[in-house]
Amino acid sequence: MPSARTLAGARSGSGFVGAMPSTPVPGSSGEILTALPSPYMPHSATGLLHLPRFLAKCAYVHAHGALPASYAKNYKRGMDKFLCLHLGIEPAAVEAIVLECLAAGLDDAERDRRLLALFPADLRAAKWNRSYVQKGMTVAGRDFLKTALTNMGCADRAEEIISVADLMDFDERRIE
Repeated sequence: MPSARTLAGARSGSGFVGAMPSTPVPGSSGEILTALPSPYMPHSATGLLHLPRFLAKCAYVHAHGALPASYAKNYKRGMDKFLCLHLGIEPAAVEAIVLECLAAGLDDAERDRRLLALFPADLRAAKWNRSYVQKGMTVAGRDFLKTALTNMGCADRAEEIISVADLMDFDERRIE
């Protein structure tokens, strides 16, 4: 039978042998939208990673008026902006297409047709996807991840959560 100390360590993520990996402290990163697609899910019409998340955030804004503060701070900034910089477009143009299509009751196929007309002919999807999954792997990126994980009460997960995309999936409880 495990000792009380081992069991306490397992509950707290203290590093004792047999300790369970830590999970985010509830509310440490703000409200969590678990319905957003994983950052690793590619967009079906383009193959671009992150685009489904950006589109889902635009749809959330349409349905609810705004994103929770924890997401609003990076909406059309952060990875949304990096994706749009890669494509040579403005995030507001993507948002406008999504909101127009939703307001008109148009389907995802029409939304994607409009997005493809906005996007450059050469999406350079492989280049974007490789860059995207490596965000957070520089020295500065690792520091950012370590700080974010510490703020979530999960500093012990720094060796496992190695990218910004991992951090999003972890925060949204897709990585246990």
